[in-house]
Amino acid sequence: MSNIPAVKAFIAAWGKQDLDEIMSFFAEDAIYHNIPLDPVQGTEAVRQTISQFVSMGSKIEFETHFIAENADGVVLTERTDKFRIKEQWLELPVMGTFEFADGKLTKWRDYFDIGQFQQQLAAINAAA
Repeated sequence: MSNIPAVKAFIAAWGKQDLDEIMSFFAEDAIYHNIPLDPVQGTEAVRQTISQFVSMGSKIEFETHFIAENADGVVLTERTDKFRIKEQWLELPVMGTFEFADGKLTKWRDYFDIGQFQQQLAAINAAA
């Protein structure tokens, strides 16, 4: 059974900015790691971290360019994550890794350039 449909549904949930729906994909002891930041573990810590992103802007879009799955069910994505903040878009290239057990997301790692994120956010805030 493929995990790609679950990842696509997870990504679609971000567009709704529904924190409860997003959290429904995670296992209780899940690990969420935005690299290069420190990882967080457990649904409460994951919820707290994700809530910061969900509330960051008025709209969120994750555009998936490529998605693939290996024989172990690990799904890889190449995406552009977009956040509408103060009437401007912050756009960030991201590589994501999703691991599952029993249909639940156990490990999610996103690799991105924190400097690029900080520069765009500073420019948006300066223009406001």
